Amino acid sequence: MKKAIATAVFALGVLVSLTGAGKPAKPVSRANWVAAGSVTPEGYHVLGNPAAALRLTEFVSYTCPHCSHFEVESEAQLKIGMVAPGKGVIEVRNFVRDPIDLTVALLTNCVPANRFFQLHTAFMRNQPTWIVPATNSSEAQRQRWTTGPFAARTRAIASDFKFYEFMGSRGMDRTAVDRCLANEALAKKLATQTQEAMDTYNVSGTPSFMVDGVLLAGTHDWTSLKPQLEARLK
Repeated sequence: MKKAIATAVFALGVLVSLTGAGKPAKPVSRANWVAAGSVTPEGYHVLGNPAAALRLTEFVSYTCPHCSHFEVESEAQLKIGMVAPGKGVIEVRNFVRDPIDLTVALLTNCVPANRFFQLHTAFMRNQPTWIVPATNSSEAQRQRWTTGPFAARTRAIASDFKFYEFMGSRGMDRTAVDRCLANEALAKKLATQTQEAMDTYNVSGTPSFMVDGVLLAGTHDWTSLKPQLEARLK
């Protein structure tokens, strides 16, 4: 899997006409849709050209191994083939499954919109490494993750899973991380979004996908999603 995407494939060329006889055309900035992150009024994260004809919605969980596999397999191909040329946008919706998943979601949803996808991908790609404490934790650790005040629980998870170091290497100090982890209003919003995904769209597991608001039945990996996107993008 490629780890990086050349800047050249990100841009869309735009030509402008001459403004007058003998005057050169004024250059126009090239749209870099792969860097165009935004947030919808509902709080969902979107990457790409807002006017694109296709919208791919991903319902994902940070503790879901299949979601990690999907990110590794699809990221470069989606960005190069769909987002970069302005043909489609990616919309990520968190589907929170457990306290660890929620803790990561509090962090990714806490950064500015233009940093979300970079951090989202980092957590997904590094999941096999950071998730190890979930399988070798002690009973005392698991108690700290699930009992006590909200901020104490999320901070215990962040400490045991080394999220402070993970975020610190990406420019966020401990004080800022703690503020994100104490955001109980955001946690409730993420829980509400998860319930909405189940009640409104019949999402029952992750990853699941919608294209233009329609849930794709039997589609839970890149192998089954890719041909459906290719057919719609022709």
